[in-house]
Amino acid sequence: MKTDIVIVGTGVAGLFCALNLPRNKKITMVTKAEADRSDSFLAQGGICVLKDDSDYESYFEDTMRAGHYENNERSVEIMIRSSREIIDDLVGYGVEFEKQGGQFCYTKEGAHTIPRILFHKDITGKEITSKLLERVRELDNVEIIENFTMADIIEKDNECFGIAGIDSEGKTKYIEADFTVLASGGIGGLFRHSTNYRHLTGDALAICIKHGIRLENIDYIQIHPTTLYSVKKGRRFLISESVRGEGAVLFNAKMERFVDELLPRDVVTEAILKQMKEDNKPYVWLSMKPIPPEKIKSHFPNIYNKCLEEGYDVTKECIPVVPSQHYFMGGIWVDEHSKTSMDRLYAAGETSCNGVHGKNRLASNSLLESLVFAKRAAKQISNEKPEIRDYNVENLCEKNYINYEEEYKQLILKEIERMKKEHEQHNDEA
Repeated sequence: MKTDIVIVGTGVAGLFCALNLPRNKKITMVTKAEADRSDSFLAQGGICVLKDDSDYESYFEDTMRAGHYENNERSVEIMIRSSREIIDDLVGYGVEFEKQGGQFCYTKEGAHTIPRILFHKDITGKEITSKLLERVRELDNVEIIENFTMADIIEKDNECFGIAGIDSEGKTKYIEADFTVLASGGIGGLFRHSTNYRHLTGDALAICIKHGIRLENIDYIQIHPTTLYSVKKGRRFLISESVRGEGAVLFNAKMERFVDELLPRDVVTEAILKQMKEDNKPYVWLSMKPIPPEKIKSHFPNIYNKCLEEGYDVTKECIPVVPSQHYFMGGIWVDEHSKTSMDRLYAAGETSCNGVHGKNRLASNSLLESLVFAKRAAKQISNEKPEIRDYNVENLCEKNYINYEEEYKQLILKEIERMKKEHEQHNDEA
């Protein structure tokens, strides 16, 4: 198959990139499962925005502090300064955020100095991503191929010419393209306990390792402090940080508070794990009772209903929560235009690393960061005029990819361990 641009992934990064590319370009999007099964649909809390210029220093500092000051300051500046434009774009695409008296409502989450987060109930990710997917499906120049797994890139002399993958019938297919955008999400499928979809296993990272493409901080993996405790198999249900921003508190086995619930996620996670060990329990308790019942049902209807399904009425009783793998701060290294170390190859969203998040992501920066840098990738691609290369793409790839999944998993885990030791050695020297 020949196309102008191939995008791997149908989360907010992939969809927003497609919407910002020229309409005269043929765009092919592929996704490992169905188009609406990306982690972007699962985001609950909201999306950060710079409320006004007076909030800039505070927002910048909150992001840097949460990231342990390992953030790329230029990337943080780009994200914050671009946030209003992104919100305007989303509203133009039909996204609805909570309003009161015609004005946006803002909520607050852990490690934020002030409320600066826009939201749609507790399904902000679904609201944004579903509207973007609707707009993309309306475009004549975009084709979405579901149940297509990228297994490799087509590459020669550090230039990318598309991807090789496995279609829904198990056949190897090649998609040749002038530009390739990797927007394939995180690595939660590698973990026993994760809030991510199980099919998100970091395939793009393994492919980059295989081709010598630069990665960055892939041992920086965020654990979310509060997911609903369960012994069932499958991904864990996230209890949004915004419930703590609205007043929910954490209790130990003696029903005593043991941590400031609005500290950064890694600090709260560490406190919970320590408390679980002291209590000799596989969970701690979260109480939403400080939040008025009517506000729980209006602001957090998804959480309220899910907990009811599991036998808990959060307006009347505590729920058991446990930390789970949630987000990936590292990834494929990209510059401020989302370009990787390989020509014609871009990356955006959770699979990329532009340095915005540092060592730990500030709550509700993920959707914004993905959208900002996906748009920048689209603008950069629009301005590039690739030289014509006459290669037989099939000669640049393997002919089949049988049982590659385990090989890729081991590649990623080995590289995570190597980078972790490198960071530990650097910290010891410091």
